[in-house]
Amino acid sequence: MKTIDDLGELHGRRVLVRSDLNVPLDGQRITDDGRVRASVPTISRLRARGARVVVTAHLGRPKGSPEPALSLAPVAARLASLLETAVPLAADTAGQSARQTVAALTDGDVAMLENVRFNVGETSKDDHERGEFADALATLADAFVSDGFGVLHRKQASVYDVAQRLPHAAGDLVLAEVEVLRQLTREPMRPYVVVLGGSKVSDKLGVIESLMDKADTLLIGGGMMFTFLAAQGHDVGSSQLETEQVPAVRNYLSTAADHDVRIVLPSDVVVAPSMTADARANVVPVTAMPADQMGLDIGPHSAKHFADVIAGAATVFWNGPMGVFELPPFAAGTKAVAQALANMSGLSVVGGGDSAAAVRTLGFDDDSFAHISTGGGASLEYLEGKTLPGLAVLDD
Repeated sequence: MKTIDDLGELHGRRVLVRSDLNVPLDGQRITDDGRVRASVPTISRLRARGARVVVTAHLGRPKGSPEPALSLAPVAARLASLLETAVPLAADTAGQSARQTVAALTDGDVAMLENVRFNVGETSKDDHERGEFADALATLADAFVSDGFGVLHRKQASVYDVAQRLPHAAGDLVLAEVEVLRQLTREPMRPYVVVLGGSKVSDKLGVIESLMDKADTLLIGGGMMFTFLAAQGHDVGSSQLETEQVPAVRNYLSTAADHDVRIVLPSDVVVAPSMTADARANVVPVTAMPADQMGLDIGPHSAKHFADVIAGAATVFWNGPMGVFELPPFAAGTKAVAQALANMSGLSVVGGGDSAAAVRTLGFDDDSFAHISTGGGASLEYLEGKTLPGLAVLDD
């Protein structure tokens, strides 16, 4: 892949940067600005070289038309604060306001286009419709830098098609993500431990299968653990359960044994009658879950065991919280895993999405870990061995 250095002289040139700024919001307040902060190094480097930087990104899942609640206004404001410069926000994605906003830029300036998914062409499955929007975006710039790893698994106009229309390069964030993920897939330092959590096992089946010949140990927590426990014959009460995935999970348990891969499940869980902050929580063995209660976190014995396994690892990849970390009674398991990663001396990779939000919510600094991915689903697809369209298009 070409890098920014391969784009040559950038002084006075307009550079369209596709960032991943899909941050969580509480109204108009950003609750985790990690992705905004991760976008700053590439934008700053382009500014230092005299480029006129045009940032494009999405927020949420609008259906191809403007939705005021999903405007990038709070993101532009936060980026301006981090860059310590004005970041005007165009009122549209590639229309008159975008053209006027870009035309007003001088060397080293930064502007942002409105939520790119306000245009139906961004996510269209029709190549022609998507291409027309990419054409409009391309007229705003002289070069393209792809710096949003979290969207590279999408064949979308601002990710894939625009790269075919402009001189292009991978941004520093994309290059860093690829380097770390390569370390996880090509001869990782061992022992190699993967910690998987989150609500649905169906979201992780592909990566579990791909890890059977790569990882030494899989630690399973979060809502997905109950499908594994059910596959072992345990009653999981009113916990989240993907019944239709039980046969597949049972097969993975058998396959793991054949590949000499350990799959470690919790031995105790935190249960409550409801998922609320004031619910009465209790710790029970996985063999004795009450029928009228739901599991909402791994238990303390399991948390200590998971931490001990992580402590002995040379490489750890973690994707998905161990419980409902947003609620204090069910945050201890996730915090124990985060602390174990922060304490280990090897390569510790926090796999984006809810995991990244969890470590920040629980008070950990980004530099407590070797790498916090912005990738989420894109990282998982890379680990599965899938081709990421937005990454493949950058290869010349």
